[in-house]
Amino acid sequence: MKVIVCQTPGSFELIETEMPAPVPGFSIIQIRRIGVCGTDIHAYAGNQPFFSYPRVLGHELAAEFVEGDAEGFVKGEALTIVPYFNCGNCIACRNGKSNCCTALKVFGVHIDGGMAAYVSVPSYALVKSGGLSLDQLALVEPLAIGAHAVSRAEIKPGEKILVVGAGPIGIGLVLFAQMAGAEVVLMDTNDERLQFCQHHFPVSATINPLQQDAMAMLKEITSGDMPSIVIDATGNQQAINNAFDYISHGGKYILVGLQLGEISFSHPAFHKREATLMSSRNATKADFSHVMAAISTGQIDPLPMITHRLLFDDVLTGFPQLSDPLNKVVKAMIDC
Repeated sequence: MKVIVCQTPGSFELIETEMPAPVPGFSIIQIRRIGVCGTDIHAYAGNQPFFSYPRVLGHELAAEFVEGDAEGFVKGEALTIVPYFNCGNCIACRNGKSNCCTALKVFGVHIDGGMAAYVSVPSYALVKSGGLSLDQLALVEPLAIGAHAVSRAEIKPGEKILVVGAGPIGIGLVLFAQMAGAEVVLMDTNDERLQFCQHHFPVSATINPLQQDAMAMLKEITSGDMPSIVIDATGNQQAINNAFDYISHGGKYILVGLQLGEISFSHPAFHKREATLMSSRNATKADFSHVMAAISTGQIDPLPMITHRLLFDDVLTGFPQLSDPLNKVVKAMIDC
């Protein structure tokens, strides 16, 4: 079977290998769609934290069941997976937070992932399609990242919140924050991304801090209060540090994006607000269920997020182009 391996930063290789063999506790699935995310692009570029090479990328997946001991699945059945493989025994797992397990292995990041014809995954990770299409199934994981962060934010109806970053994760944050009743302001330094989001996923306001006075606009939008919740989806150190200034008194700052450097902010300014700083990592199976229900009931439609498609055999030549700003990629999907 075919497997695409990222041998070193900037280098993919298409290899032939044996099909995975059946193992107790695991199921074999045939990959049908692979969503390309920022993690994959950063890994290919060589600047992804907690990463080693060679590695098979890919964790936003739609697949079909082949064989294994996952209960209730039949051959050919469409599915997705929760790609955060956990130990089930550590303090996080015992407290229902398997998404930040102390021994977490993210498929396609810490261990080889889904850029292959067939893969073997823990049977507990499989999630039934619920009638969703293959494209929809491959979007569940990135949307669940946003849904999880929104859950941690505990948004109240009518709250004015700021989402920083208009990529796929930012779009998920927008959709689920709006479902929770928030009025969402979206910030990004890319006008085309802001226009794309405003066209397909309308928000209350957009801000480009390179071209507009972000502080003045946020004060005007919030009647001087500033956003009660700020969520970063950029993973950009400067953007993360700057956004500490945007939090209201008594507000929350949730970091979804991840970067390699140190966070820097004024302790007195943060302290006087009695602000809350928290991270949001991955998602839970409950978040996946929440996302899939929202799609199936029509509360959200994420398909406009897909702007580019690649065939599996074209990944070696086409993947490097996905990070080129001139190509205006929002979400690329690999068809297998």
